[in-house]
Amino acid sequence: MTYYPVYLNLKGRRVSVIGGGKVAERKVASLLDSGASILVISPEATVRIAALANAGIIEWQRRPYSKGDCVGVAMVLSATDDPDVSRIVFDDAREAGALVNTADETALCDFIMPAVVRRGDLSIAISTGGRSPALASQLRRKLSKILGPEYGRLLSLMSRVRPEIRQRVERSEARKHLHHRILRSGVLQLLRRHDGSGAEKLVHNIIEEFALEEQKL
Repeated sequence: MTYYPVYLNLKGRRVSVIGGGKVAERKVASLLDSGASILVISPEATVRIAALANAGIIEWQRRPYSKGDCVGVAMVLSATDDPDVSRIVFDDAREAGALVNTADETALCDFIMPAVVRRGDLSIAISTGGRSPALASQLRRKLSKILGPEYGRLLSLMSRVRPEIRQRVERSEARKHLHHRILRSGVLQLLRRHDGSGAEKLVHNIIEEFALEEQKL
């Protein structure tokens, strides 16, 4: 089976994490920037999970999982060490219409968790279809060495100038070429050297030059 790659908007939506150990802690950490309303259900929890709950960042219900806990949630991340509970959670989530992921049990998953490289709003997800998480992690480490923080800054800059490009260049195909011209320029090297003002100036000069070329057509 081939998994369908997708990024979910979880802002304001309920996500339950079943379990309170180290695996559950990693799943909570992966959710923190998503804007989801995170609920941990477990009699015990790690120091980190407890601290997040005490700070009001997540909710922790100190109890075992109960049938019906999946009702009304968008997604369930199951991270218990009890295979019987994992099966119950999976069946309940399916019945409730919630997407479910069970740690280290691809047969009990609607989706799998990719290895992710993040640079600001830029994210690259790597999946092996659950066949070799170690390979996904190795590829993530390699990409992390190649893609520095300048790529996040580049994305931020491209996002800021996008309205100007849309305003200055009428033809959609021409706008596409302009975006690629900017990306092929020396803007990334400037951002790598933390020369943000130089990068901004270069991009605006390229836009101005390109807009003049378009006017002559």
